Amino acid sequence: MGDGSSVSCTGPGTPYTAARGMTPSPDCGHLYQTTSAKQPGSSFKGTATSTWSVDWAVTGGGRTGQLAEVRQSAFTVTVGEVQVVGQ
Repeated sequence: MGDGSSVSCTGPGTPYTAARGMTPSPDCGHLYQTTSAKQPGSSFKGTATSTWSVDWAVTGGGRTGQLAEVRQSAFTVTVGEVQVVGQ
């Protein structure tokens, strides 16, 4: 995530809708605890990795197999403000 932490998620996740606003992800997400002001370029730099595994079979043919695909994308995120909410 660029701040020394990592997040590992299973499943496809929940698509974002405008109705959710700024609420946290219901199944996978990350909350930055500090601003990125002291980072090089004032941004956190990380890598997102998606791994897909597909099992296949030919109906009636008795042939099966597995395909695997890994995709990585670099990202930067600027965190300008962190708020503390008390109860």
